[in-house]
Amino acid sequence: MAEVICLCNEVLDIDLREYLDSHPIGSIEELREQAAICNKCMQCQELVESEIYFARVRRQQLEGER
Repeated sequence: MAEVICLCNEVLDIDLREYLDSHPIGSIEELREQAAICNKCMQCQELVESEIYFARVRRQQLEGER
């Protein structure tokens, strides 16, 4: 079941993961610049940063498998 990561913008964890897997975002600042997902409320910063990290790890694993 999907969980809400950011209440301010109603961002679901599944949607965020999908976005991060298809866009090489390296930081929450990049996410703010490139997507209308974050408005700097900072309530979800830790969760979003962990999702960014895990997306980076997934991308690196995929590159290593090639």
